[in-house]
Amino acid sequence: MNAPLKVYKTYDETIHRNGRIWMIAAILITQGVPLAISLRFGVWPPIGKLIAGLLPTMMVFWPIAIVEVLTFTPMLGSGGTYLGFVTGNLSNLKVPAAIAAMQSAGVEPSTKEGEIISTLSIGASSLMTNVVLVTGVLLMSYLLPVLESPTLKPAFANLLPALFGALGVVFISRNWKISVAPLALMIGLFIAIPTLPVGILIPAGAIVSIGVARLMYKRNML
Repeated sequence: MNAPLKVYKTYDETIHRNGRIWMIAAILITQGVPLAISLRFGVWPPIGKLIAGLLPTMMVFWPIAIVEVLTFTPMLGSGGTYLGFVTGNLSNLKVPAAIAAMQSAGVEPSTKEGEIISTLSIGASSLMTNVVLVTGVLLMSYLLPVLESPTLKPAFANLLPALFGALGVVFISRNWKISVAPLALMIGLFIAIPTLPVGILIPAGAIVSIGVARLMYKRNML
């Protein structure tokens, strides 16, 4: 009876150890490139201008980063989370790929099976992304006129809404009652304040979703 738990614990510990190593390596590499350039050529950005440029970015992306960790980790599992944050592009690619793979495999998030499927799907999507990028770079001169054509421009402008809309329909159809309040909130915020940062929209939607779902559960409405 203890063998499966021991195996899973070993797997979990290995994932966390390797994940932390690669996260630290990714940070060192990304920060090391501009540092190496500055050291090699002796050119350093003025501190005042550097801080002035970083502050607006930090105010937008730091809350998003914190919310993404809290939101995506239960869905992706430990392995998928480490791999997804190291390779990047979670919202546009890695999360939809993991969700689609788990649905196809018939497994649930936050389970051992779901974590394995999530990690494999994110790894596969990362490899495929690299193949597509290399192919696109090599064929850019031929593809650019086609991609920038007026016929395809509306399709590319609506690619992301179409992707998340399709995923949203799957989850909303499971229990549409829970989705009414967060959808109404998001639509109202978009209409009232179209320029509201994503770093505010995501936590607001998550808090309302959890709060309303808990309230409906206590009142036996689900």
